[in-house]
Amino acid sequence: MNAALSFNHLTFGYRAGAPVLEDVSLVIQPGSVTGLLGPNGAGKTTLLHLALGWLRPTAGRVELDGRPLGTYGRQELGRRMGLVPQSENIAFDYSVLEYVLLGRAPYLPPLEMPGPEDVSAALRALERVGIVDLAERSMLEISGGERQLALTARSLAQQPDLLLLDEPTAHLDLGNKARLVSIMRSLNEQGVTILLTTHDPEMASLLCTHLVLIEKGCPLAAGPVEEMLTPENLSRLYGLPVELESVRGKKVVFWE
Repeated sequence: MNAALSFNHLTFGYRAGAPVLEDVSLVIQPGSVTGLLGPNGAGKTTLLHLALGWLRPTAGRVELDGRPLGTYGRQELGRRMGLVPQSENIAFDYSVLEYVLLGRAPYLPPLEMPGPEDVSAALRALERVGIVDLAERSMLEISGGERQLALTARSLAQQPDLLLLDEPTAHLDLGNKARLVSIMRSLNEQGVTILLTTHDPEMASLLCTHLVLIEKGCPLAAGPVEEMLTPENLSRLYGLPVELESVRGKKVVFWE
């Protein structure tokens, strides 16, 4: 099932009188790959956390498929939405497989251990991201890039309709970036709606069908990626002269 996510006149601040987001209204279309593009500190990650219900807006509301987010139970929401964070502190010495199995929690009754179907789903997710050979390794021993792929696998094991990713390529080398782009495209072709944050216009060009340009908590523009990635928009967003060139159908950014 495709998922439609909407932010309706959303305002949020971590302290009174200092909004991080102010009167934000956006619709994430079902079946799209939408990127929140903007500089660091623009409010992109905060918007993801509001979408997940981890933060409560001071005004406005978030809706999933036309229902207010607060009307969903925790497990129901866990089956609908998954998050790949930019990083995560690992509190216990999980094996990689045990960690990916945490993505199956929305499908399990309280205190029930994962069964064979859950293990199979976790192994398929590890296979998909290319680290099934690390299944028995400790999460504390693997590299930062491998850990990021394990975070991705955990969300794939969750089998969500809507996948949220926070700067998904930040810790990946070139080969694993290409692998992640391929995975995201495949998921989207299967009907998964994707919402991601990035500060990298070139990665947005590779991954996204739609973009929302965000600066200081306010969307500047939104639309199809080819309409949003213009020198004028990027110069305004980042505050410096920008040029764009197309190389093999992809956007390459140059700045002075």
